[in-house]
Amino acid sequence: MVFLFNICYISSFFLLLSSVLLLFCGAYFICNDAVVFVEWEFFMINSSSVVMTFLFDWMSLIFLGFVMFISCMVIFYSSEYMMGDYNLNRFILLVMMFVFSMGMLIISPNLISILLGWDGLGLVSYCLVIYYQNVKSCNAGMLTAMSNRIGDVAILLCIAWVLNYGSWNYIYYVDFIYKSNDVVIISGLVILAGMTKSAQIPFSAWLPAAMAAPTPVSALVHSSTLVTAGVYLLIRFSSVLCFSGFMSGLMVISTLTMFMAGLGANYENDLKKIVALSTLSQLGVMMMILSMGYPVLAFFHLLTHAMFKALLFLSVGAIIHNSSSWQDIRSLGGMVSMMPLTSACFNIANLALCGMPFLAGFYSKDLILEMCMMTLSNILIFILLFVSTGLTVCYSFRLAYYSMSGLFNMNSCSSYSDDVDNMTWPMILLTVMSITVGACLSWFIFFSFEVITLPWSMKYLILFVCIIGGLIGYMLGEIKLSMKSGTMKVHSFVWFSGSMWFMPLISTYGTCKSLYMGYMYLKNMDQGWLEFYGGQGAKKLFVNVSNNTHSWHSLNTKVYLMTFLVWILVLVLLYV
Repeated sequence: MVFLFNICYISSFFLLLSSVLLLFCGAYFICNDAVVFVEWEFFMINSSSVVMTFLFDWMSLIFLGFVMFISCMVIFYSSEYMMGDYNLNRFILLVMMFVFSMGMLIISPNLISILLGWDGLGLVSYCLVIYYQNVKSCNAGMLTAMSNRIGDVAILLCIAWVLNYGSWNYIYYVDFIYKSNDVVIISGLVILAGMTKSAQIPFSAWLPAAMAAPTPVSALVHSSTLVTAGVYLLIRFSSVLCFSGFMSGLMVISTLTMFMAGLGANYENDLKKIVALSTLSQLGVMMMILSMGYPVLAFFHLLTHAMFKALLFLSVGAIIHNSSSWQDIRSLGGMVSMMPLTSACFNIANLALCGMPFLAGFYSKDLILEMCMMTLSNILIFILLFVSTGLTVCYSFRLAYYSMSGLFNMNSCSSYSDDVDNMTWPMILLTVMSITVGACLSWFIFFSFEVITLPWSMKYLILFVCIIGGLIGYMLGEIKLSMKSGTMKVHSFVWFSGSMWFMPLISTYGTCKSLYMGYMYLKNMDQGWLEFYGGQGAKKLFVNVSNNTHSWHSLNTKVYLMTFLVWILVLVLLYV
């Protein structure tokens, strides 16, 4: 057991040193506008070289530093959270493989090496989702893997198409792609891959299902790996996507995703799924501002969201760990008095998610909303954007009301405490980062200070929407909706909203139902007429012929003499 704990400490120390080094290098690259491009040639066959390429710029270094830091906190946290697991060694190695795959994706300008990291994320995520081996985890892992395979196929087709340019290093051919007719095909494939990995509509069902994984894995997946891979890929291809004509469609899809996730989270009672739906909502925010033509702003929100979302999941994990794996928010309550430190971290992460001034989420979300006000978009996108912002505050306050306030609703045998250092120290460090990282990144990333001038009504609209959302979230905690026969319409609306607009049913049962034609063809044609007149029919024919022939060739004296006489008769007729 000592070795199992040592691997957690060694991995955390290595990741912490790497993150500090990468963040300092990223700051140096920003200040000096430096880019390092490394080509490592493996071998050459008939003048065709197999080369591994790495791109180190401020974006890749800072993002990789954030991934390393959050992974360090998650692994250190897992040393206590997964203490009762006999396979902790295997779990830590899977997490390290997950981080390595994400790092391969981040620093690769080559589509082949991007595919290695892309598939590595898909494979390791499947292994982590089914880590608790039961039927529910198996189904969730299969849904996650199959949804991500659509993006893998899109990347493979994009690799085949980019081969027309002579290399897979897309960064060489950005200026040529958007001037050619191939920009529509390449951009469409890249957007499809990004939508599947970042769980945009209609591929959103796998994100809440992936909550079957252990909570430390959920913290890593939903903050800086896997779901952010699609957004990061689109940020890298943003200079090409602007000329494709798909950006307006991506804007509509991302806004609907944000609205759908915010609405569904207000009717969800599973603690982890509420946080997962909040991740889906913020991914919609990133995709939306990216589709409007602001990739740096999308990257800024990606980094700030990574910190407070990791903190939110670790706080949720501490509550679940102390309540013996109970996740229903209706059975929680009074956490402030029993777990004050965890509650403080939880509320700071919640307020950062809502965009509370001077926390991490404020610097990115407020800037995104103000830029959306200044962008040419229709009134539907504008309304959905601000309604979704209000829904974010609504489900955050609803979650805080159910879990933090009121009386304790669990059984009296449960023991809650904040005494475990291995779980509290990562939360404290992530809390400090969630408070400070927004201001620090805004100083580093945005050199030019531009004044955004808006009418006072639009300037106060953000504050008004947040206040209204918070009040509605508090009232949803107070009001208990009746589900009697007289309120069937309310029940249908709650079921429709809470089930993510029936998307999980469409992705699972709907897909199986769509295979009914294939089943009918299999039974009637492949296993029916084709078998009767094909393999099975030929088999019966040859079996009958063989049996008849065998009876003639048996050792029967009458048959032998009859055959002898026939041959004599034939010879006589031939020679007469």
